[in-house]
Amino acid sequence: MPHLPIRVSRRRVLGAAAVTAALPVLGSTVASAAPAQPRADLPGGGDLGPNVIVFDPSTPGIQAKLDEIFKQQESAQFGTGRYALLFKPGAYSGLNAQLGFYTSIAGLGLSPDDTTINGDVTVDAGWFNGNATQNFWRSAENLALVPVSGTNRWAVAQAAPFRRMHVRGGLNLAPDGYGWASGGYIADSRIDGSVGPYSQQQWYTRDSSVGGWANAVWNMVFSGVEGAPGQTFPNPPYTTLDTTPVSREKPFLYLDGADYKVFLPEKRTNARGTTWGSGTPRGTSVPLTQFYVAKPGDSAATLNAALTQGLHLLLTPGIYHLDAPIQVNRAGTVVLGLGYATLVPDGGATAVKVADVDGVRLAGFLIDAGTTNSATLLEVGPQGASADHAGDPITVQDVFVRIGGAGAGKATTSMVINARHTIVDHTWVWRADHGEGVGWDTNRADYGVVVNGDDVLATGLFVEHFNKYDVQWNGQGGRTIFFQNEKAYDAPNQAAVQDGSVKGFAAYKVADSVTSHEGWGLGSYCFYNTDPTIRQDHGFAAPNNAGVKFHDLLVVSLGGKGQYEHVINDIGAATSGDTTVPSTVVSYP
Repeated sequence: MPHLPIRVSRRRVLGAAAVTAALPVLGSTVASAAPAQPRADLPGGGDLGPNVIVFDPSTPGIQAKLDEIFKQQESAQFGTGRYALLFKPGAYSGLNAQLGFYTSIAGLGLSPDDTTINGDVTVDAGWFNGNATQNFWRSAENLALVPVSGTNRWAVAQAAPFRRMHVRGGLNLAPDGYGWASGGYIADSRIDGSVGPYSQQQWYTRDSSVGGWANAVWNMVFSGVEGAPGQTFPNPPYTTLDTTPVSREKPFLYLDGADYKVFLPEKRTNARGTTWGSGTPRGTSVPLTQFYVAKPGDSAATLNAALTQGLHLLLTPGIYHLDAPIQVNRAGTVVLGLGYATLVPDGGATAVKVADVDGVRLAGFLIDAGTTNSATLLEVGPQGASADHAGDPITVQDVFVRIGGAGAGKATTSMVINARHTIVDHTWVWRADHGEGVGWDTNRADYGVVVNGDDVLATGLFVEHFNKYDVQWNGQGGRTIFFQNEKAYDAPNQAAVQDGSVKGFAAYKVADSVTSHEGWGLGSYCFYNTDPTIRQDHGFAAPNNAGVKFHDLLVVSLGGKGQYEHVINDIGAATSGDTTVPSTVVSYP
């Protein structure tokens, strides 16, 4: 089916309320680590709390429970509800799990095919008049689906991962009627039929298998995807890498008999296709007894005491207020959130700090800035970190950051990556442009992601609306596969976004001192609705050096609200008028 033509198409245009360089080897068996020896006063394990709902095939009233949660969460964009819906291995028939905000659904098998829903896991946009561009903060993982119609609908925007899924049919990424959509991310999944993005403006798919791909709008990026379309950017705008240079899938909770464990997939190099398609996945399995199962109300002191005694953290759904950072100092520590567990640093604290150690895995939680300005919200490695982590990198996966929206929040820099070889695999770092506590200085946040460490890899980088640079990359040897950005809507005038003699802060800036860097499939959009006369000299800024390379760049002016003069540095044509036609650069330099 052909997609509808795209006009002015980003989410806040359509009716929602709008509002420097100096910166800072694989086995084939599942192994279980030796049990921890937890203190009696702070034991590992524990129940998963009231907002983790576990079903088995004999559970009565499953559909009614799914409907009850969806009714509560469908339009609760900045609400406090958080839910994880977990399905034990087996077959389930006649279900339609509609997912609202802060709702995660997952199977509890070691493979997606262990848990089959003969039905659908649906995201649509009825709550927002068919506009899916605000369908944030929800996820589906580790399930097999047999869609009733033959095609499952997953019409999402940012922070809505689709991981370890097997769709025995097709997948539609647009809302009913093919209204606006702005996603999205798929990893370690198999879609037997074709994927139809239709109105989706941008999408990243990694280490998966698809039966076909129907169309592209602005920016569709694939790495390690069997069945992906060939490289054709900019017409159609497909960016295709045969493999992903380094990847390690997100940890996940599963049942081994009656015992909960967390599976830790192993690192792959030059990855292609799923990790689970040919038998037992590769990695290690950690009993839940080695995790402190945290509940909302637990203090930073309690969480840090658990980490100090050698436990991992499982953050059950809810909101955690922190007066000090969660300090991850031990190599190999896992901090895994369920149901969009949300960390709120109070009093200007940083939410999470990671030491310069191997193999830490941060996954599956949201950081919401507090009302007192935090210098940083997430720090991976201390300033000056220099240890080599190539063999066992730190991974940051489905960790999302928000400044404003749920209330006034502030942070100078949201995410700082100091540790070498860190993999940032799917993040949305968002200074809110709508919701509560939104304004140029009300939810002030100058920088989104600052990378100081060398050899950092980002796969699926979504960073939007910061007062200055959205991404500032200072480390050597960095790589980014897929980047999506919008500049801050609410800049009051040209002077507010002037960087010396340069008009507008670039969405993605590589420091002048960097001699090696590479990026594939990067896009930046502007919608300066407060002052539509604002000009950006460029969307991307980088040194003119043979070791700094970019492939498939684009900039777009939405509705003519602001314009770009160039794509990268002084290269690439200016955007013009309100056509929303991208200006592109295929190769830099």
